[in-house]
Amino acid sequence: MTDHAISLSEVTLTLGGSEIYRDVTFDVAAGEFVCLLGPSGCGKSTALRLIGDLLPVQGGTVQVEGMNPAQGWERTAFVFQSPRLLPWKTTLENAAFGLEMRHPKIDKAARLERAQRELYQVGLGNDGHKMPVMLSGGERQRVSIARALALDPHIILMDEPFSALDHTTRTRLRQQIVDLWSQTGKTILFVTHDIDEALFLADRIVVLSNKPTRVEEIVTVTAPRPRDPEMNPELDGLRQRLIAIFETLEGNELSDAEDALAG
Repeated sequence: MTDHAISLSEVTLTLGGSEIYRDVTFDVAAGEFVCLLGPSGCGKSTALRLIGDLLPVQGGTVQVEGMNPAQGWERTAFVFQSPRLLPWKTTLENAAFGLEMRHPKIDKAARLERAQRELYQVGLGNDGHKMPVMLSGGERQRVSIARALALDPHIILMDEPFSALDHTTRTRLRQQIVDLWSQTGKTILFVTHDIDEALFLADRIVVLSNKPTRVEEIVTVTAPRPRDPEMNPELDGLRQRLIAIFETLEGNELSDAEDALAG
């Protein structure tokens, strides 16, 4: 297996006549926690779709552990912004549902056993009998994480999974996902628009530009965990650097809009 769990090289993409990506290039090492950070609408989630074989690669190359996405998709699992639980299934059945879809030959008892183990991993081991309506927003999102873990993927693709939650729940789940990552050694690529979230979670932060999207900068975060961006001078310095990048991107976008109007 290659040392790079994920590799994008000079990726180009056009959708609906609009240029989305222009030579996007970055790698994610095996076992690394990387955040994709960038302005709204820049195509952060698009990267996950390309990697997970949900969107065809038009130009450049995308590799998953040295394979193209169509070959490597079973190495990946998604956690979306919405938990996407089936309301007529129990928590345990929902946690096992990904296995049921991807590996239907695994018998039901084995699927449920694996799902139960992952529910314990996310702190819901005693709640398998509950229906989704009985769970809080944070608990439902933890079920979706357990569903992904039950697949035993090498790579977890997380698309702003905490953005719809309240601040307290979001903070708690951030730490839980760092703990799970530390325990399992999974590779995580995590989409966010929150600078502090990226600083709390990531080994490296890949900053994407406005469209047509390119990699604006890659920032390495070496501060030890657990992290508090407000109390750590190193993290505060990186925050100011990232804020400055975003301000530059916003200024460029405004300038482009003014040029378009003038033209």
